[in-house]
Amino acid sequence: MIVISGTENAVILSVQDLNIKFTLRGQVLHAIRGVSLDVYQGESLAIVGESGSGKSVFVKSFMGLLDGNGFIDGGHILYNNMDLTQNRSNKDWLKIRGKEIAMVLQDPMTSLNPLKNIGSQILEAVELHRGLRGPAAYQAVLEVLRDVGIDEPERRYKQYPHEFSGGMRQRVVIAIAVACRPKILICDEPTTALDVTIQAQILELIKAMQKKYALTTIYITHDLGVVANVADRIAVMYAGDIIEVGSCDEVFYDPRHPYTWALLSSLPQLGVKGKALYAIQGTPPNLFHEVRGDAFAPRNPQALRIDFLERPPFFQVSPTHKARTWLLDPRAPKVEPPEHIRILREEGVNRFGN
Repeated sequence: MIVISGTENAVILSVQDLNIKFTLRGQVLHAIRGVSLDVYQGESLAIVGESGSGKSVFVKSFMGLLDGNGFIDGGHILYNNMDLTQNRSNKDWLKIRGKEIAMVLQDPMTSLNPLKNIGSQILEAVELHRGLRGPAAYQAVLEVLRDVGIDEPERRYKQYPHEFSGGMRQRVVIAIAVACRPKILICDEPTTALDVTIQAQILELIKAMQKKYALTTIYITHDLGVVANVADRIAVMYAGDIIEVGSCDEVFYDPRHPYTWALLSSLPQLGVKGKALYAIQGTPPNLFHEVRGDAFAPRNPQALRIDFLERPPFFQVSPTHKARTWLLDPRAPKVEPPEHIRILREEGVNRFGN
């Protein structure tokens, strides 16, 4: 159980020791490496990390959307007394996909069929997952169009995707997802390619939809600015592994893993005029090869010898905060975080008084 907005929330989805691999040109890529994570009813969870860290692959496995060369090689995804890793057919996944877990993809133009009007695309979801037909289905489509802030829904119903702006197309994609009445809504980079003003509107819209439809939301993003506005909790991913989990305030103002330090230090707003922006040196490991120790060790200037030898376990920082780093071992030497992180911590102390 976890406390969110003053109430105790139960686990709605539990991932346990999940391993996902892909075969490519005769080689095997270990994309998700023994990840465990609980998602709580009604929360907003943000999964953050560099491009290629495994964020999208991880959540697509919840819906059976892995590419044809991908497969689950161990672990469990437990939802509603079912182990989703045991689903074998598209028929099995149709009971989950859309109806129970829905997804807002990052490019609304490629998510919509340019040959169909937007009303018929939402109608398809309503008919398939809610069993409505005729006037009842039509009214349900108009209702969800109003919910996502599209005026004159009767007229807009008949229009095609090319007649909508980027922000309006994203609203339509959100409408298709929530029209299914899912329990979990996954938002994969929902503000990509939108200007700052429209980004804020889309995020506020998703928050409104979460409240109205009692959704549990999972955001996939590399934009930490998005995270600050929407997340109750943050899970930081690196090289196919979750390396830190905590509340939004804990991860922003008291991060413990060196990769989280580096990610936060890269925020443009922490830059100093006249000085080069911070950048993480090196590149992520090649996941075609076995990763030994802490995957971030080769890029970590504070790495310990053991980081190159053994994968660290999770160390508990607080009841809601844990990090997979040897620096939290009681035997480890004291390593001070970078200057940017000390600034963030001071900001947190000033803000929360602790």
